[in-house]
Amino acid sequence: MPDQNELYEQILMASLGSKAQLKSASLVAAGTHNQGIRIESTAGIFFLKLNFDHERDILTKEADGLQLLRKSTFLKVPEVYGTGRVEDYNFLLSEYIPSGRYQLDYWENMGMGLAHLHLAHHQNFGLDQDNYIASIPQKNLQTDNWTDFYIENRLEPLVGKAYFDKLIPLEFLKKFQEIYPKLHRLFPKEKPSLVHGDLWSGNVISTADGQPCLIDPAVYYGHREMDLAFSRLFGGFDERFYQAYEEILPLESGFEERMGLYNLYPLLVHLNLFGSAYLPGIERTVSKFLK
Repeated sequence: MPDQNELYEQILMASLGSKAQLKSASLVAAGTHNQGIRIESTAGIFFLKLNFDHERDILTKEADGLQLLRKSTFLKVPEVYGTGRVEDYNFLLSEYIPSGRYQLDYWENMGMGLAHLHLAHHQNFGLDQDNYIASIPQKNLQTDNWTDFYIENRLEPLVGKAYFDKLIPLEFLKKFQEIYPKLHRLFPKEKPSLVHGDLWSGNVISTADGQPCLIDPAVYYGHREMDLAFSRLFGGFDERFYQAYEEILPLESGFEERMGLYNLYPLLVHLNLFGSAYLPGIERTVSKFLK
C-alpha cells in the first residue's frame, strides 16, 4: 500500500495527468465513512474524498450526481476532475470550495436555485442508473407513477433491510406495509423533478463569496416535495429559503401533513446506518397515518 503522499500523487496523475504535482495535503473532514483532504498542487487546489467502501462505484455515482446537478441549476456545484479507485481506496477529486460568510441573499438564492433544479423534468420517476444515499444502495428503477416508485424503490428495500438486520420485528414490518395502499391518495400528482436527494444543512455549504453550494447528492427524478421535506427533518433551513422557493413553485395545500410520509425514507436510511434511535420517529408516522 502506498504512503499517503504517494497515494495523492497517483490520484492527481490519474485525474489530471503529469501537469499536477503534489505540493501539500491536509485533512479537512473525517466522518464515519469518508475522509476529506485539501490537496494543493502545481495545477491548483482540489478537494479529495476517500473511502474504503466495498461498493467500488460509490464515489463514481456521486460524481455522476454532481455533474447532473451542475447541468440543472444555477446554484454552485463543485466541478469533478476525477473519480475511480487506487489501491484499496475509492476516490473523488473535485473543485475545492473555500468557505465564507453568508451574504444577505443567501437563503433567497438557495430557494430560487432549488426551484430551478426542480424545473428539470423527466418522463419517468427514477434514474438511468442506481446510486447511493450515504453508503446505502439506492434503487432507481424507472416508473411513471410516483407512489409506486416510492414504495418499490425507497420504502420497501430499506424497511426490508431493517427487518433482515433485526432492527425491527416482523410485527412492525407488516404494520409499516399497511400504509402503502393509503399513499396513492395522499401525494399530489406532479411531473418527475430532478431532486438533490439528501438535502439537509450539512450538504449545503457557503462559498467564499457567501453563496450556497450543493454537495453530496443522491440524485434521481422524484417528487419535488421530497427535498423540501428532507430539508426540514433536522432543524430546517431559514424561512426565507422556503418563501423564495414558493414564489416560484408553490406547494399544494397539505404539505405539512405529508412531510412525515416523505421523511420515512431518510429516517429509514438513518435507522439502517445508525440504529434504533431513529425507530420512534418512524413508528409515530406510521401510527398517525394508520388511524
